[in-house]
Amino acid sequence: MPKAVVPEEKRRRRRPTRSGTVLSERLIVETALRMLREHGSAGLTARRLGLALDADPSTLYRYFRGMDDLTLAIGDALIGQALDGWRPTGEWRSDLRGLGLRIHAVYVGHPQAALLTANRVTGRAHELAADEAILDVLRTAGFPLPDTVRIYQAFIDQTLAFAALDAASLALPRESRSADEDMWRSTYARLPRVTHPRIAEAAPLLVTRMVDSAYPTALEMLLDSAAAQWEALRALTTGGAAER
Repeated sequence: MPKAVVPEEKRRRRRPTRSGTVLSERLIVETALRMLREHGSAGLTARRLGLALDADPSTLYRYFRGMDDLTLAIGDALIGQALDGWRPTGEWRSDLRGLGLRIHAVYVGHPQAALLTANRVTGRAHELAADEAILDVLRTAGFPLPDTVRIYQAFIDQTLAFAALDAASLALPRESRSADEDMWRSTYARLPRVTHPRIAEAAPLLVTRMVDSAYPTALEMLLDSAAAQWEALRALTTGGAAER
């Protein structure tokens, strides 16, 4: 059975660690992010985290119900980093583009953490704030509620899916990643037109584009679709008003 998390006010009265560090949820999450960056998910255990914090591993359970609870906190911290400094401008397309690029950038900046958390639902403060912000941008722009939810789902799932895909590539050993990228030049660019006419035709462009993330392009395509729907709704509303 998971252990009960100690209320925050009681945590603050705890003595510092052996090295004099006062533990906090934020410090534990930041340390876990560093360990993921340096050692990957296999290297993130309660024992190793306790050693890094100079604390008994059992102390961690005063802050988290278990390692899975810590994983959710890590995911929420990444979303918090993406939200930091973002403010809606009232231009719905620009606002969604900016937020999507921020979320994607933070996740690929922490590829090991992204692989661990991109498919999770944390229900924590930063995730809720991001969801509220996206839904508010769309509703304020005038999208009907069913369309708002549909666009929201496509937007957030696409963002996290590309984040996970790009993070998986970045998490590969350098040699493997270089070999994958070189495949476009060493194999695809050399295919003869006789056997692979379309690949041969597109090869110069594929070599250039396929080593970069397609997320910005996919995001614009999603926003184009939403914008077309928004224009249709506005035209319908304007037309109906004119008829009256």
